[in-house]
Amino acid sequence: MAPHATDETGTSEVPEMLSGRTTVSVISDKAQLESGYLLSNFTYENACVQKLPNGKYEVTPTKVDYNFKVDMKVPKTGLMLVGLGGNNGSTLTATILANRYGIKFRTKNGVQEPNYYGSVTQSSTLKLGVDESGNDVYAPFNEILPMLHPNDIVIGGWDINSANLADAMARAKVLDFDLQRQVSKYMAQIKPLPSIYYPDFIAANQSDRADNLIDGDSKWDHVQRIRQDIADFKLRNGLEKVIVVWTANTERYSDIITGVNDTAENLVKSIKESHEEVAPSTIFAVACILDKVPFINGSPQNTFVPGCIELAEKQKSFIGGDDFKSGQTKLKSVLAQFLVDAGIKPLSIASYNHLGNNDGYNLSAPKQFKSKEISKKSVVDDMIASNHILYNEEKGASIDHCIVIKYLPAVGDSKVAMDEYYSELMMGGHNTISIHNVCEDSLLASPLIIDLAVICEFFSRVSYKKADSDEEFETFYPVLSVLSYWLKAPLARPGYEPVNGLNKQRAALENLLRAFVGLAPQNELKLEERLW
Repeated sequence: MAPHATDETGTSEVPEMLSGRTTVSVISDKAQLESGYLLSNFTYENACVQKLPNGKYEVTPTKVDYNFKVDMKVPKTGLMLVGLGGNNGSTLTATILANRYGIKFRTKNGVQEPNYYGSVTQSSTLKLGVDESGNDVYAPFNEILPMLHPNDIVIGGWDINSANLADAMARAKVLDFDLQRQVSKYMAQIKPLPSIYYPDFIAANQSDRADNLIDGDSKWDHVQRIRQDIADFKLRNGLEKVIVVWTANTERYSDIITGVNDTAENLVKSIKESHEEVAPSTIFAVACILDKVPFINGSPQNTFVPGCIELAEKQKSFIGGDDFKSGQTKLKSVLAQFLVDAGIKPLSIASYNHLGNNDGYNLSAPKQFKSKEISKKSVVDDMIASNHILYNEEKGASIDHCIVIKYLPAVGDSKVAMDEYYSELMMGGHNTISIHNVCEDSLLASPLIIDLAVICEFFSRVSYKKADSDEEFETFYPVLSVLSYWLKAPLARPGYEPVNGLNKQRAALENLLRAFVGLAPQNELKLEERLW
């Protein structure tokens, strides 16, 4: 313990740091520790495919050798949330406090210990290989390489509403009363910083909450204010790194206008001119990019207009988005992929939701719903494109996909999702799969924020270069597509198609971690069993 240290909760002691613990040691000539860095060699094998006029394919295997370098020291990290006082922000903060201080609480089912269920980095495992008998062996996901532990994260952020986090938690009605009672003394000491409010971008029904706003109408001044807020937060808490996540209201889509937001230069110019088509989320993104602070968009709007992505490229600053993938869409990214991979042809998907939290209230406005509809529909695009036997110009190259979201105050944070998948089978047969899913929305979304922060921080310590190159090590491309596992409409590098299939997203992440420690990509050949 550090007896006189303080954190954002105002407590007099900070528990022992848990970040950086590892239990896996890889014995390989492809990886070695050197001066606090893990250096590894990796051969990236792929195949270049040419489609021939006669319907055949010509495939050429390819190889590229890379060197990876991982900084093994986990820095003291802060997480600033835009929308800190919302359901996700208050739920996440209370959960971290409960875990940090070991707060148990009573529910109608008995005593509940704090945990991070729903978090991939904290509550899932990763296959390492097999034991002497050929049986699979798994290790905790966050113990392969040194990663940030959520208990060590310092929380702060902004909100258009001034309620302290104890009052915000009570308003959200997500957590059990006994937990709220015990963490409220910490939560009451956390008050969101004033935020940006441009009424045209969120539903008019949010105006009553907007009592904690940054002064003035100059959007460039707003950028500078956000930059100063981050710098002050970092200094006040003795942080080495800050990550910013947007978990505030869904905004309407921004129009992409030539000369306004199509290039980095035009976007900055438009902000300085306070152009009406620059959204609050883009203001936050630009502020972060200018200071190389990673920024992740957890809502469905098009925060990352082309000029914003170009600015991130120029600054070499990490960005990720869009829209937390927590319940219905996560399941869709698995089930739709399963059907298409099984040779079954989904003809239509009807997805209905109703929820009663403030997210649902904001989404009851048509423009904000449209942003959500776009992100939810796009999840099956690459699955359709993967199978030209089922989907083509002759037989139809799309799925009838309907999204409905209704605001129903009585259900609160318990979102109800109903889906029907109508598919074509062999010989004109049909199959209908109906799913009814009730989930506590913020308890699914909050672990995603943890994972996004943990993985984003980790990749900020990873660099690479091509083997046998005299070039310096450099960071990954700014659009951090490895975060796509947790996002409905994954942001991809311009010119590349996003990957939506959940299993593909997870495999890419796992195999990168394996490459960093000197292991080959995961495979399920099981030759120990299948060969004599």
